[in-house]
Amino acid sequence: MADFKTISMLRQKAQKDILKKANVVGVGVGFKEVGGKKTDELALKVLVREKAPISALSSKDLIPKEMDGIRTDVLAVGHIYAFQNHKGRHRPAMPGISIGHYAITAGTFGAVVRDATTNERLILSNNHVLANSNNARIGDSIIQPGSADGGRSPQDRIADLERFVAIKFKGGGGGGGDDDGSDCPVARFFSSLLNVLASITGSKTRVKPVKIETEAVNIVDAAVAKPVNEDIISDETMELGVVNGVAEATIGMKVRKSGRTTGLTDGEINSLDTTVEVGYGSQVAVYEHQILTGDMSDPGDSGSLIVDGNNRAVGLLFAGSTTVTVINPIDAVLSALNITI
Repeated sequence: MADFKTISMLRQKAQKDILKKANVVGVGVGFKEVGGKKTDELALKVLVREKAPISALSSKDLIPKEMDGIRTDVLAVGHIYAFQNHKGRHRPAMPGISIGHYAITAGTFGAVVRDATTNERLILSNNHVLANSNNARIGDSIIQPGSADGGRSPQDRIADLERFVAIKFKGGGGGGGDDDGSDCPVARFFSSLLNVLASITGSKTRVKPVKIETEAVNIVDAAVAKPVNEDIISDETMELGVVNGVAEATIGMKVRKSGRTTGLTDGEINSLDTTVEVGYGSQVAVYEHQILTGDMSDPGDSGSLIVDGNNRAVGLLFAGSTTVTVINPIDAVLSALNITI
């Protein structure tokens, strides 16, 4: 059985060639694992982003079981990045960090997008991050970092709210109007006209407008803000890099995100075309056609852009629980806000 010094010398000799192999990100010395259990045998540890079946690798990318009589051990470590402060103040501000309407706590700067009409660069995130769940006004200040992370208005203002898709809450969400439907001018007009005719003809019957309830359904929780100047934002997402177009979500797809609270996380899509109820404090909204992954987010990650392994945008994260993360399909977000990536 080889000792540490012997394996370390092999590591120095072989690491240049090993690091050229696809999927390999590092090499070192450690105890070999068999069946998920650590043994007392030292081995040459080869670090890979993820383990792949032998059939999926070319012969030149295979890790030999032994090198110079020393056994190897392949360890999946995922994507390794330098830890960065997603909650800090950054200039230029970049996707993946803390941001928010001045009146909320904090969410995530999702992506730099372009207005499909003017080609202006805009900041993409959720309605409840940039538009305070419908309670904001166009032109309101967007600050970086969000107020929960020390941001203040006007000194930390980086953008102004440009537009948002209104969230439709169950029961109207306190949107005003009487329950009898008398807030509808068309209903009022026709009921008044029919009542006049009834009076002329001597009928005692009177018509009262009735509000017909329809279930409020949403597709996206999304908004954009216009930066105060071109240089105050960067296109490159913290720990992810530049977004490379869009991709359609598929069941089983591996995805990633960079967010204000949990930083860089990985997940896998496990459900598409999902209808789900989402709580906003005391209010509830129903969403259709949503994407679900396992747990890859926490509060404050709302607004994060979800990308595939090629950094193509797949969706916009907006909700979750201790077991799932809920995502708007990216095509629906782009269409609703008239933007492009």
